[in-house]
Amino acid sequence: MPSPDPPDPPGGPVHPEGAPSPARRRRWMPAQMQRVALVAVEDSLRDALVRVADAGTVQLDEPAIDEGTAPGEAAQALQRLGVRGAPEDGDAPAKLSETRPDLQAWERDGRTDLLAGEAQLQRYAAGAVRRRDVAGLAGWCAAEQVPDLTARLTDTGASVVPMPLPRSMDPPTLLSGGSGLRRGFAQLVQTYGTVPYHDVDPSLWAGVVYVVMFGMMFGDVGHGLLLLGGAAMIGLGWIPRLAKLKPMWSFVAAAGLAATVFGALYGEFFGPTGVIPVLWLAPLEEPLRLLLVALAAGAVLLGLSYTFGAVNRWREGGVKLALYAPSGIAGATVFVGAGIAVAGFVTGPTALVIAGGVVAVIGVALAVVGLYAEAGGGGSAVLQAAIGGFDLVVRLGSNVVSFARLAAFGMTHAALGWVVWRGVQALWHNGWVGALAAVVLFVVGNAIAFALEALVAAVQALRLEFYELFSRVFVGEGRAFQPWRIPVEQVDRSETSTC
Repeated sequence: MPSPDPPDPPGGPVHPEGAPSPARRRRWMPAQMQRVALVAVEDSLRDALVRVADAGTVQLDEPAIDEGTAPGEAAQALQRLGVRGAPEDGDAPAKLSETRPDLQAWERDGRTDLLAGEAQLQRYAAGAVRRRDVAGLAGWCAAEQVPDLTARLTDTGASVVPMPLPRSMDPPTLLSGGSGLRRGFAQLVQTYGTVPYHDVDPSLWAGVVYVVMFGMMFGDVGHGLLLLGGAAMIGLGWIPRLAKLKPMWSFVAAAGLAATVFGALYGEFFGPTGVIPVLWLAPLEEPLRLLLVALAAGAVLLGLSYTFGAVNRWREGGVKLALYAPSGIAGATVFVGAGIAVAGFVTGPTALVIAGGVVAVIGVALAVVGLYAEAGGGGSAVLQAAIGGFDLVVRLGSNVVSFARLAAFGMTHAALGWVVWRGVQALWHNGWVGALAAVVLFVVGNAIAFALEALVAAVQALRLEFYELFSRVFVGEGRAFQPWRIPVEQVDRSETSTC
């Protein structure tokens, strides 16, 4: 679990040499961002910007251009060709020429892609700050990418100058998901929102929790193997229509593996066919046990989300915010106190119930104080804080109960498999016609159960992740790192039209 260290100082955790601080290189945090200035001699500015666009690792600041300023020559050529909207809006696919542009030839040849790329470059160049014959642009770059960017710009005469972090804004967020499974998990988090820069990157644990919850609701070895096969086909590009999902193939494979594991625990292989034994419990035979396990799992996950929430509140606003926030220590105290009280009620000791109640009251009091201060004081703040404290207690109980759906949908999936299998058994012994009907029922029934339950389990796991867990981990949203990236093409002037 990451240590709840406070946010980096405004100057940024950068050594005098410009190298990123080792303290920030932690797998649980978003990638460390560096404020940089790109400085180039005016004559070499275009070459430098082409290298920057090709690298795709810098988010340049939006240029400050007056509304009355006429668009650049490339943008005007696009307008004459009937391309609507600004070039940066992606109305035309953009490319950049490595060599100097020939706008007239590109316009004659209808090369809207090269014109769109050049229009974006001219727009950034027009917004550069100039001092005599030197131009500079500011932006953001992942700290680990700064050395590579510097090397790319060496022969252009441009320089990458590290700058202190501005006090008025947080850096953009780039989840250091890497590749494969972790990248797929990062996309799950980004579906909810952009992680604030100073918050913990929850991609790994969020992805693991999601696939485990999915597997618990979709436990069937046969169906899980089908998902694994589908993930393999997506990853290999065998399904063109699902090409956009290729980066997520490992995530789908993890969900299929979880479904296969829970299917083995449940003894389900395309239903209760008896192909594999029950290793743990049969959902339809021990529903109460499965329900209790689901509620216990929900309690553990809520405790984990409160831990991440407290760390994030600490990093966002220091000790006070972490202590008084309902999603921080105050909420965690209510949660722990309620857990102690429930444990005492179940096991019998009255002292444990009283102790748990006292701890919960302390947590509610902390939360009410924090809500009162946040509301600014006064009579309306008292009412707002009281309502917030009551909501904290009520939501806590409903959040735990929400995890009962892990058992409910797990039993639903098992029940559909049982219905199909019983129908197959009933038809099988009625001659060859009955056997044929049994095969058809088995295939069609499992196809319907697979499609229906896979969708339901995926949506319900997402719902639990977003509303019950992420709502505590995040209270704000950052801004995504969006680097300027355009592919570069070698264009030979002799190949352009001379008509």
